[in-house]
Order: sequence, then structure tokens, then C-alpha cells
Amino acid sequence: MPAASTTFRVLTASVIASLTVTGCQALDDAGQALGHADLVNDLAARLDRSLEQTWAADYQLSGGRTASIAQTKEPLRSSYTWPAGKITVTQDAVTNCTTAAGQTSCTVVPPVLTAGKPSVAVYAEASKRGLVTPPAVIRLLTEAALDPQASITQSDTTLAGHHATCVDVTKAGERFTACVTTEGVLGSFTGSLDGRPEELALTSYTDTVDPRAFDVPAGAGVVDRRTPTP
Repeated sequence: MPAASTTFRVLTASVIASLTVTGCQALDDAGQALGHADLVNDLAARLDRSLEQTWAADYQLSGGRTASIAQTKEPLRSSYTWPAGKITVTQDAVTNCTTAAGQTSCTVVPPVLTAGKPSVAVYAEASKRGLVTPPAVIRLLTEAALDPQASITQSDTTLAGHHATCVDVTKAGERFTACVTTEGVLGSFTGSLDGRPEELALTSYTDTVDPRAFDVPAGAGVVDRRTPTP
């Protein structure tokens, strides 16, 4: 497991006993009562585990924009697509595509070590573009756990036909709401990331993935910067 992902889980577990929360108890998948401190850790763990699974999801962003995430366990690969670009990580390459003025250009570079989670590299690049990612939500939940004044309330909803557990977090005058489906997929997010208001909501989810989700966009110009094998 990547160091960052492990840190999130361990850090949340280490501070969870001191978290101040409000509201009703949630239920885990076995129907057992969970305190809100446990709920925060459970949602973070769900998001983390989903990075090792095969699934595809479509999202509605603010302003009518859309985005999609796809990843497979075998073979290991993942992609994040949004109106202004696409990032794809496979065992053969990392491909960054940018779309501007109706034209798409892609740069292909050598693959990176992903410790079994190519999505980690995808989300790292996506975060640089200001996009909402599961690791970013895990970070926010962990920061809330570190804040003794944080208040967390729980609710349940259905997104794209899938049950999701939601937490509404208020701390230091800031507020965000995040929902995670039973499958561990980020269901929705409303709040601020790095000072920017962001909004995302799941519109479709499947545990099967079209291989074309990892293709370079049609008509894109491609620059391959990998060193040819002699």
C-alpha cells in the first residue's frame, strides 16, 4: 500500500478516540451501531479499499460539467477524465491529455511504481488540476479527526441507485459534506478544496469497465516521451 494511504488510515485510527462529534449513530454493513468517530474511520477505509478494485463511475460537477473515473485490478490501470483533459496510468505508461479550443494533446511518459494502485498516480495528477479525488476527501476527514472542535453529523442517501453514507463536517468555520457508497466509491462532495469551492455527485456506477476508458481521446495529438527499448 502506498505510504500516503497507510498514513491516512493510521493517523485517523490514532486520533479517533479524541474526536468530538454530534448526531445519531450510523450502522455498518453488518447492521451494528457505529459511533461517529468509528464512522469517519470506516468511510476513509472504504475509500482506500476502493483503490484496489475494478469499477467505473460518472460524476456531475458544478456548472454542468462532467467527469469520469475508471480503474481495473487486472490489468492494473486507471483513468480520470474531465472536460479539460484526461489522465491515464497503466503498467506501460502515464498519459496526460489536455483539451483547449477544441484540440486535445497528450504526452506519454514512462510508467511509475504504484504498489498495486495505479489510481494513486492518477489522483495525484488530478489533484494538481484542482479536481476532487478520494484521497483529498480522506485528507479532509483526517483533518477533522485531528480537530477537537470538529462536529460531524451522519445521514444516509441513495446516489445513482447506490446506498451511501454521508458526513456533514464543520470545523474552524468551514463546512463540507461527503458521501461514500457501500462499495467504497466517492458518492458526492460539496465544500472547499485548497480554497476553491467544489461540488461533485455520482450519476452512474458499474463494476465492469469498458477497455476504451483507457484509450487516448480520439483525434488527439500524441507525443511519446518514453525511451524506445533497444
